[in-house]
Amino acid sequence: MTPAPSDASPAAHPILPAGVPMIRTIAMPSDTNPSGDIFGGWLMAQMDLAAGNAAARRARGRCVTIAVDGMAFLSPVHVGDEVSLYARMLSVGRTSMKILVEAWRRPRHVFDSVQVTKATFTFVAIDETGRPRPVPEEISPPLGKLECDDA
Repeated sequence: MTPAPSDASPAAHPILPAGVPMIRTIAMPSDTNPSGDIFGGWLMAQMDLAAGNAAARRARGRCVTIAVDGMAFLSPVHVGDEVSLYARMLSVGRTSMKILVEAWRRPRHVFDSVQVTKATFTFVAIDETGRPRPVPEEISPPLGKLECDDA
């Protein structure tokens, strides 16, 4: 058995996703285009679901997507990859919230994950008639903090 190296190189400390884990799924053959590549639209839909989950949790009710900003695909997703989506609340206004979502993929037989894309989603909290409503004051969420720490 070879002992672990005593010095920690930068490669020994991988970059980790920002935010709280919201969704973990597997990219399946039904998520591909005719060329066998995972649809970017499928990935964007998964990201919207993750952001919507974070928005509904923070607003304690129904929310709708009104904008997506800054999406760039950094790495492809392959059939069989585990796709993990992380959300972090960037800001909360009177009725709206900006949420950063990062998508990461991990091949099934590998431990390391690779960032695939990220984007900022803007949601508005709505009432039962579909009109904007105020986002309530924050309470401590049971599954971890969604708000970003001003670091």
